[in-house]
Amino acid sequence: MYVMKQSGWVEVICGSMFSGKSEELIRRVRRAQFAKQKIAVFKPKIDNRYSEESVVSHNGNSFIALPISHSTEIFDHIDVEVDVIAIDEVQFFDNEVVNVIQHLANSGFRVIAAGLDQDFRGEPFGKMPELMAVAELVTKLQAVCAVCGSPASRTQRLIDGRPASYDDPIILVGASEAYEPRCRHHHEVPNSAAEAEPAIQNTRAL
Repeated sequence: MYVMKQSGWVEVICGSMFSGKSEELIRRVRRAQFAKQKIAVFKPKIDNRYSEESVVSHNGNSFIALPISHSTEIFDHIDVEVDVIAIDEVQFFDNEVVNVIQHLANSGFRVIAAGLDQDFRGEPFGKMPELMAVAELVTKLQAVCAVCGSPASRTQRLIDGRPASYDDPIILVGASEAYEPRCRHHHEVPNSAAEAEPAIQNTRAL
């Protein structure tokens, strides 16, 4: 049942794969639970890599979550007793997800949303940019580049060990792709406009 409360806000946790987004979401949810707040956790049904009914971090930590197909289903699973609503893998949700989260925050719920801010191309992913713009708090996490060890803000998609082409679908279901974190300089996307542009020589030191 959809209910109205007095105060609410939106927290967004974003970054590349392996940056600890789900880990941070689980940490915040557990702190709220320790404070005896009632939690409702949701995830997209499409995300079933580790578990169909839990948010699972790459470190193996988990928290029970309700898988849903459309963001508006959240309204059917909350009541006046709920204090905190957590949503993982926001980038996979439909175009209504930002409006849903805005309604929840305006109705007094604390909403914690985690997701990839960039797709494998290094471009804004789904509704994440819009959600980050309206959130009260945005936490951008970084992983470690698998090539050089520098801070990594991008996700490298590999198909049979090779960088995936820019023309590949944004979302692949049931494919044999692999991912690893990369820094800006080691992120490779064949056939992208960025790859075709000539490098600009830094002349400041000349």
